[in-house]
Parts: sequence; C-alpha cells; structure tokens
Amino acid sequence: MYKRKVLNNYGGLYMKKLIAEEYKRFEDIKQIREDGSEFWSARELAVALDYTQWRNFTGVIKRAMIACENSGHDIFHDFAEVSKIVEAGATNKPVKDYELSRYACYLIVQNGDPRKEVIALGQTYFAIQTYRQEVADHFNELSEDNRRLVVRGDIKQWNQMLAETAHKAGVITNEEFAIFQNAGYMGLYGGLDVDDIHTKKGLEVGQKILDYMGSTELIANLFRISQTEEKLRKDEVDNAKTATSVHYSVGREVRTAIEKIGGTMPEDLPTPEKSIQQIEKEQMARLKAKARKGKLMLDE
Repeated sequence: MYKRKVLNNYGGLYMKKLIAEEYKRFEDIKQIREDGSEFWSARELAVALDYTQWRNFTGVIKRAMIACENSGHDIFHDFAEVSKIVEAGATNKPVKDYELSRYACYLIVQNGDPRKEVIALGQTYFAIQTYRQEVADHFNELSEDNRRLVVRGDIKQWNQMLAETAHKAGVITNEEFAIFQNAGYMGLYGGLDVDDIHTKKGLEVGQKILDYMGSTELIANLFRISQTEEKLRKDEVDNAKTATSVHYSVGREVRTAIEKIGGTMPEDLPTPEKSIQQIEKEQMARLKAKARKGKLMLDE
C-alpha cells in the first residue's frame, strides 16, 4: 500500500515555488510543425539548460532514451533524429540533432545535472505531474529492474531537493549533514545507520546502498526522503537539531506504516545481485543494438 501512496504523491512541490515567467526560456525555443505538433531542438535545449559542451549533453540524452524505452514509449517518435546546418567558419556543415517531444524533454531534465537550478525549472515546465501519474499507472507492469531504475532516478532528484531544504533549515556543515542523513536511515531501519546497512548488504567500499536496493526498499526510502523534505519546509525548521529529529521521526513513521500493513522491514529485504549501474549498462547495450537496426543515433 505504501508503494502506491508514494507513487501517487510524486511531484507538485516545485509548482508552488516557481512562477510562469521563469519558464520563458523553454517556451521561447518551442517549435510548432505544420500539423500543429510541438517539438524542441536538442541543440537549443542544451543551451537553455546551460550545457556548454554538446558531448556532455549527449550523455544526458542517452539516459533519457533508456527511461523512454522503460516507460513503453516509442524512442523514434520522442527522439526524432534530424540533421541541421550550422556555420563553421567560412563554410556551413551539417550536425546531428533531435526533435524532442515534450515527454522527451521531461526525461532529459530528469536525467540532467541536479545541481543546476535551471534543471529544476525544466522539471516543472515539462509537466512533472503528468509524467508521475503515468509512471504510477504503469509501474506494476514494469520488470523489477525497470522499477528500480524508475525509483532510483526519482530518489536522486528528491535527495537533491532534501539537501537544499535541509541546508536552508540549518544543516550546514558536513558533519551536521552526515548526522542528519543517518537519522533518517536509523528511523526507517530500526536503528541501523548508513554504515550498518552497507555492512549488512555486504557491499564494498565505494558502493552506494541505494544502488543495491530492490524497488520495494527504494520506494520506502523515497517516501522517507520526500516526506522529510516537505515537513522541513512546511514547519519552517530553522536549526540542525530539529531537522535531524524530523528526519528520524519521518523515517520511523514510514517504518511504522510498513509494520501496520504486515510488510517486510527494509533491512530484511533481499539485496539485488545487480547494481543500478549494471542494469543501465545492459540497457544501453540493448539500445545500441537497437540503434544499429533502426539508425537511432546514440553517439556523436
């Protein structure tokens, strides 16, 4: 039950923080075809998202294509490969580009650098609510690996939001943030902190516990993260001690909810053999094979 509740609770926070004129950079580069359909040039979107190097932006596009395939959409429709002419000194030359659907643009900003403020703007502009509902509607139809990819991607975004909100709430130093993070895990995992969970999963140095969680465990953590971020803002918390206490309490409440419905405690859930990175690598290999057949460009 908590899995469905989290999925239907996605998004919406940015909508309250931002105003329409801040989306102008995205609206200005939107193009309309003769049939009335809209698209965005990937080259122009890269500039709007403050990517100065096209080769860096292509990596974001690749990850977005994986997400597109996972959601059951047609990559060739949402990422239509085209060629455009640009000035190169005294001559013109053709370069590769994409005509991106709104959905493709949303997937791109979801996979962009979360440290960029403009990425948050893009996430809002390209309809968080619509995408979140679509994911929720089709989540149970996905394979376990694809469920993990979907939720792990969302956790990356929510963790960034939580870090920013915690900082505003008074969690300033690295030591304070480490204590703050551990408190959330300890509440959810019955007293286990990050190191304890890492050890229990049998992970090596450098391996992240979130990359070795199944979808059910990831969703429990997503609920912890999103609800903590919201509570810190709504309660206008202004000191590290209170923020840490809030994170622990929210984690404990999520644990209590799992207990009430007879669910398995997160520390007792199995650890997947494959990391998120391994799954992404396998999907990229499959996409490249598909690209060779369908002439889908994945590389410069």
